[in-house]
Amino acid sequence: MLTYLWIAFGGALGSVARYACSSAAAHAFGETFPWGTLIINVGGSFVIGLFATLTGPDGRWLVPPDARLFVTVGVCGGFTTFSSFSLQTLNLMRTGELGAAAGNVAGSVVLCMLGVWAGYVAGALINQALANAVRGG
Repeated sequence: MLTYLWIAFGGALGSVARYACSSAAAHAFGETFPWGTLIINVGGSFVIGLFATLTGPDGRWLVPPDARLFVTVGVCGGFTTFSSFSLQTLNLMRTGELGAAAGNVAGSVVLCMLGVWAGYVAGALINQALANAVRGG
């Protein structure tokens, strides 16, 4: 039961962070294109890639399973917004903005994959640096 509470708490934090980031992006860039959702999904992809790599079986940070679930399922799950992305893309299509819809799909898929890859690479580099530091090299 405690695991579910950690996930719920992480989800609440991620959801609040999503709203804050989305609002900030709308204020900065306007609301004609879902920049906030795109930024959130790319950032969340980076964070989950980084954290999963650092705390995975080959990672250098040993964290309890509940901590991994708190961040990956809770915070990142609450923060990233695939359902929002889907609805916003559908709305772009329904209003005839097919180019914007296609750009949102392509940008989200490509940039989120780049985000998770960059997080993985960053995590692997940190793991290696920490391993070298422990070995004294």
